[in-house]
Order: sequence, then structure tokens, then C-alpha cells
Amino acid sequence: MQELARRQQQRVVEVQGADAIAALLPQWEALAREVAKGQPFLGPDFILGWCRAFCPDLVPRVLCVRSEGGALEALLPLIAKREWLYGLPVRALNTPVNAHSCRFDLLARDPWESGPLLLDHLEATGGWDRLLLRDVPAGGAGEVLFELARRRGLPVGRWESQRSPWFSLPTSVEALHATLDTKFKANLRRRRRKLSQSGALVLERFEGGPQLAARLEEGFALEGSGWKGKRGTAIAQDGPTRRFYEELAERSARQGRLALYFLRQGGRAVAFHFGLEQDGRYFLLKPGYDESLGACSPGQLLMEDVTADLIGRGVREFDFLGPDMTWKRDWTDRVRVHAWYSIHARGRLGSVLHAAKFRVTPAVKEVLGPWLH
Repeated sequence: MQELARRQQQRVVEVQGADAIAALLPQWEALAREVAKGQPFLGPDFILGWCRAFCPDLVPRVLCVRSEGGALEALLPLIAKREWLYGLPVRALNTPVNAHSCRFDLLARDPWESGPLLLDHLEATGGWDRLLLRDVPAGGAGEVLFELARRRGLPVGRWESQRSPWFSLPTSVEALHATLDTKFKANLRRRRRKLSQSGALVLERFEGGPQLAARLEEGFALEGSGWKGKRGTAIAQDGPTRRFYEELAERSARQGRLALYFLRQGGRAVAFHFGLEQDGRYFLLKPGYDESLGACSPGQLLMEDVTADLIGRGVREFDFLGPDMTWKRDWTDRVRVHAWYSIHARGRLGSVLHAAKFRVTPAVKEVLGPWLH
């Protein structure tokens, strides 16, 4: 029994350091292609690009589960850092995720087999108080890891983070329009006529090249021209965020995944999409439009043109990503539910943190609810 436990523990290794992670990249990419096909957010390029932009001084810990023959079976990248939660110093293990990551998941061929090995390793090595898996889609492998932790008696908790609208693209524009509300379609026609009075509307798709920096600058200006710019949350207003999207665009262009769309009025860009296209799916990471033209809905007009172009290219799915919003619901009533999963280590601190998050805080909010609104 002890020998079996020892062999199982040896199947989980932590990869750290630039050289070691670089050597792992081909296997990581192959695993992502196999178990997360069509998801650009789980491969090494996206994850490590995020780390370079948002936590350049922290080295990710990449937990790898290997078969007895040495094949990579599962992979979980984590960021270890000290945090303060509820006035307590906490050794946190966080997935490399923020609002720009869209979604995250454990990469695993069989999470029910790899999950226990990962949990065994984490409990055996210690040095952490809370593990946080953020923005895991319903049915993902991270959900399995959470369930396995719950079954072994670790303090755990879950809360929904976002519902991301999406829809399947049919084989014709007519079939797509048949699914849309009649009033919405009439509004699109009226607003297109109105906006066209000041100049012909033309759709541009840009996939990379010498003008990439200029196109990004143009798109970032649109994205920050309205409420995001006023709130200080636009891409161009934050150095790490800007670097993340610039590097992502350059890398995606080389890989043939970049799709920057512009709706131009007389040559001037009035709406913008920063999108990625992979394995027949289109992901809208960032939209933007000239809010001075809001009465003409240039963003929705761009949506109409982009979907038509994607259908012509044989793309099968449009994923809005991010939170549920009214303008997205004009196109679909389907959503993907995402959740945060919190796993706490055994011991007093883990129990206190769990109680503070999932018992004390909800109780306080319930009591003070009438005074918080």
C-alpha cells in the first residue's frame, strides 16, 4: 500500500522556472488541443502571456500528472502568493485568471483519475491555505476537482461568476435572421439606413501584418471612447492590460487565429471587435464603438456584418464571452454558466476562511441587506 501511494505521488510533478516550463510547452499544447479543442484560453501561449502581463514577478507553479509511462495526463497552472483575506494573512494558490481571461479549466484527459492525485499532492506538500479556481465553465474538469475535494472532507465553496451568451451559427444568413426578433431586425435596418447617410458602411476584417499596431491603436481608441474610458477600465489606460492584448494579437496573428473586425463609415472606424477564431468558433474578447453614434447602434450593425462574414467562412459558433448583457441577448437566449471554486486546506485557518466566506459573510449581508441598497 505504501509503495502504491509512493508511485502515485511520483506521478505528480511541479514544473517551475523558465527553462523547465519551456521544455513542457509542446506537451502542454498537445494536451490542450486534445481535451480543450476550440478553447484558446487554456493553452500555454495564452496562460503564460497572461502571467507575463499581469504577474511578471511571480513564477507559475505548473502541476503535471503523468501516466506511469510518462505521458502528460493533466495540467494545472497556479500562482502562489500571499494575500490578506478577512484581515488574515493567507497563502493562496490562484489560477492565472482575471477579467481578461474569459474562462479557465483544469486540463485533464480523465479528471476523475487525475483529480485525486492532484489533491494528494497538494495535501502532502502543504504550504497553502486556499486554492481558488476561477471562471470554470459548467461541466468542466475543475468542477470535478472541486467535487473530489468536497468528498474527501476539505472545506469547499462555490459561487457563480458569470453567464456568457453564445449561439450556433447556421449555414446561411437567412437562417440566422429567422431566429431574431422582428422588431430588432427592423431597428437594424432603420439604423443602418440612418448611419449610411453620412458615408458608406464597409466591413473590414484584419488578420495581421505590418499594420497590426495601427489597427490595434484604432480599436483601443474605440473601446475606450465611452463609459470604459470614463471609468478608467479601457485597455489603453492600463499598461499590463495593453501589453496583454498587444502580445495576444501578435501571437494570434502568427497562429492564424486573430480576427479584428471594423465597421467603417466613409473610411472611419465606428465599431470594433477584438476576436479570436479557432476550430470553427469565434470568440469576442473585446468590442468597442463610437458612443457618439449610439442612436445608430454601430456595435449591433457590426455584429450583423460579422456574423454574416463568419457564416460565409464556415464558422459554427459565436461566443460573446464575459458577463450577460442586454445587447448580447438580442442575438441569443443561450448562456454558459461559469463558477468560482474555493478549496481550503485542512486546519484551523482553512476552516476560519471557509466559515468567513460561506457562512458569516452571507449572514451579515442578509441582516444588513435593507441598509445596503
